[in-house]
Amino acid sequence: MLPARVTELFERQARAGEDLGSPFTAMLCRALASVVDDGTATGRRIIGWQGDARAALVVTRLCGGLHRLVLSGMDDDLRAAYPPNRVSDAELAGALSRAIERHDRLLRDWLDSAPQTNEIARSAMLLPGFLAIARESGLPLTLCEIGSSAGLNLLFDRFSYSYGDAHWGDRASPVHLAPQIKGNVPPLDGVLTVRSRWGCDIAPVDIASEEGRMRLRSYVWPDQPERLQRLDGALALAEQHPVAVAKADAGEFVRATLAQRSAGEAFVVFHSIMWQYMPRQTKDEILAALSEAGREASTAAPLYRLRMEPRDPQDGWATLSLTTWPGGETRRLARCDFHGRWIEWQD
Repeated sequence: MLPARVTELFERQARAGEDLGSPFTAMLCRALASVVDDGTATGRRIIGWQGDARAALVVTRLCGGLHRLVLSGMDDDLRAAYPPNRVSDAELAGALSRAIERHDRLLRDWLDSAPQTNEIARSAMLLPGFLAIARESGLPLTLCEIGSSAGLNLLFDRFSYSYGDAHWGDRASPVHLAPQIKGNVPPLDGVLTVRSRWGCDIAPVDIASEEGRMRLRSYVWPDQPERLQRLDGALALAEQHPVAVAKADAGEFVRATLAQRSAGEAFVVFHSIMWQYMPRQTKDEILAALSEAGREASTAAPLYRLRMEPRDPQDGWATLSLTTWPGGETRRLARCDFHGRWIEWQD
């Protein structure tokens, strides 16, 4: 029997699946809680996890490893228990138990790496912020994203968007985003031009490799095929329009890129659902670098920080905020769903 602290990890992730529209993830996590034990190396690793297992997203790691087995065709028995197939709780638990035993070493090793997601739908939350910057500055944008993963959201201007009856972008794009609108439709007017795009991550995903693409696909919830379709569309765009993502500490990267600003561009540092995972020291370095650069900003060389982050992770939603220099004024633009399912414009 699992210790209560470990059982709660699985239950917490199950509730997250329910809240974010993935009933299979809820079913999966509860089934895992019934079969994970100290009889496998995978189970022992989870039970004896060193450090904060919740912050390390240990359950998400295991779910991703199991999905990889399904997507790669490595376990037909497990695949038969995954969507679009429907099975009972007992059947799923049995398939999971057998899969963990068969692939114990692979799954144990998979737990070594933090989850990597590149949720494309978050671009639909960020786009209105980029458009606000373009309207207000009247300048082309230079983008600097931290926590870029594979860099797919740096290609946001190549996606197609629908906000109710309003549309923005290339209708022929393989990525089409249509979030639910709560309240007013975000303003979509203005001319948006991207001059350059830079990204960084402490462990960037190499989407030129099959393993990198598989890693991203593995962390898409199995009963949300539309997310997988969006990801595949963005990967296809990235093949045509590759974006380099540097392996770098975010604090060092921000300071280095800020030093390369020039007049005639709106320099935008942005990030989405990653701030809470960074060390306090790195956060302080980024804020100090922005504050220092902000003192030198002008209307000819403005600086912006656009972020989609939760004020409190327990809120269940994120805030789209924009800070503008010169001045350093911050305003809240919208409330957003973590996965980009809905937006409530407030500015």
